[in-house]
Amino acid sequence: MPAVTFRVLAAALAGALAALPAAAETYAGYERQSLYVPVRDGTRLAMNIYRPAGDDGVEADRLPVIFVFTPYRARYIDKDGELRETALQDGLALRSLLRAGYVVAVADIRGKGASFGARRGFQDRTEAQDGHDLVQWLAAQPFSTGRVGMIGCSYLGGTTMHTASTVPPALKAIFVGATDWDKYDFVRRGGITAQFNTRPDEPLSDDLASVPVDADPDGVLLREAVAMHADNTPMAALWYSMPYRDSVSALTGNAFWEEAGIWPYAQVIRDSGMATYLWSNWKDEPTSHVIVAAENLGSRLLVGPGSHCETPEGFDFTGEVTRYFDHYLKGRDNGFVEEPRVTYWQDAGSGAGTYAESDSVPGSESVTLTYYLGAKEANRLAPHPLGQGSAGFAVDYDVADDAYFAFWPPSLDRHGVVFDSAPAGEAFELLGYPVANISVSANREDADVFVYLEDVALDGTVEVLSFGRLKLSHRKISPAPWNAMGLPWHSGREADVAPLPAGERANLSIAMMPLSHKVLPGHRLRFLVAGADPRQRNLADLEQDPAPRIEVHYGSGTGSRIDLPLKLGDSD
Repeated sequence: MPAVTFRVLAAALAGALAALPAAAETYAGYERQSLYVPVRDGTRLAMNIYRPAGDDGVEADRLPVIFVFTPYRARYIDKDGELRETALQDGLALRSLLRAGYVVAVADIRGKGASFGARRGFQDRTEAQDGHDLVQWLAAQPFSTGRVGMIGCSYLGGTTMHTASTVPPALKAIFVGATDWDKYDFVRRGGITAQFNTRPDEPLSDDLASVPVDADPDGVLLREAVAMHADNTPMAALWYSMPYRDSVSALTGNAFWEEAGIWPYAQVIRDSGMATYLWSNWKDEPTSHVIVAAENLGSRLLVGPGSHCETPEGFDFTGEVTRYFDHYLKGRDNGFVEEPRVTYWQDAGSGAGTYAESDSVPGSESVTLTYYLGAKEANRLAPHPLGQGSAGFAVDYDVADDAYFAFWPPSLDRHGVVFDSAPAGEAFELLGYPVANISVSANREDADVFVYLEDVALDGTVEVLSFGRLKLSHRKISPAPWNAMGLPWHSGREADVAPLPAGERANLSIAMMPLSHKVLPGHRLRFLVAGADPRQRNLADLEQDPAPRIEVHYGSGTGSRIDLPLKLGDSD
């Protein structure tokens, strides 16, 4: 086990102190107001403002502002009749920031919640400019010092990044979780839509459950605003209708993938001098984008255990967020910038682990550990080519499950072809991005290929460690327009997409999800190839009869292998 650093111990102590009664907090109360704020085209957006208050009332001095821009309704009544307020929850440390002397402001994006207007596309430049205008409006208010920070995770992380791309002068620091770097790759990785942003749109009744702004007690303006939301661009239809990176959307009138990605605006964010802190968790698909974004933006980075936007377990998250904004918005010399740039959860096996620190992103110092696909008495993973041949399967579409929003796939080892390693003789650690390199053929000109890496414990328990996907037709590797960290990159542009003649072999290189995982003695690694995944929401539309048959070829000359990122040292 690696030694636990002083900072991690200090963070644990700070977390314990944070759990003490509220007497240690600066501001126990708050004052709230809500109003409509017009942006540059006159559209009125619903803004909710929370100002810290103590025993003597609301704080009269100017304070820095933390801004959140949400599609999920800043204030609403849930199905049980309970009032829900984003600013008073602490998943993003907002309640803690309010107590620590920050004004917290939460606005509904146009076309959602209590805001007027209709949403064009998904995180388009109109929404980005809306964020810019609201940041500058907040900076000009009498309660504000003129210094604004933004925080968000998932969609809220996207609104934060896109607002940052417009470089509002008042925006000094952002803290962003689980968002995408490249929208095309995020939604249609390898040319295959899956999971993110393909679910049905919320009904207008959800927005009607928003609490009207203070000047609209009878909800007249709320109903008028929500009626406009009927013109929102349908999300799933938008993504399904653009099969290539350079597809022109009939719904937005342009090549919308580039507009909705953050990478085209990376240089302007870097040049702005704005502080950036990115965060995600290992069991969450956006982490593959967050690490690349941190590398390209030079951001601070936190990778925790757990799933989508979960507060990292065993880490003083609220303390980290508060110290970050204290430094960049309040100018406190709290030693924050002297600390290592990267903190990540380092798995120790069997659910244990600790936080490690580094000045480089996870996996950048790992070496390649290669397992070859082969066969002896059964399909195997081995440190050298083993046997010559192929293993085939008919695509099994019967993989759907009841998970509405599964952030991590289940094991599909009964739905494809598997290759197992021998039990590990000693422990070793994997840190970074695995890459699958497989030789395949099919009896159709195109097929979806999914790959998975699993850990099989002594008792047969299977843990999915990493996964990836690629259409046969999208197999061409192209130069990436950013630092892809040495990973294979498939452009998805129409000119780079080509069918694979039936029966002809092709070599696929598939970047998989990053991981931190310790393989324990006696555990086996399992590599799986399948042709369908339960996170494909449109499986019913994709199913072919008869099902395509895919062959995975192995042995000398095929190059079929999986390259694993082996972390050196600290594996005892």
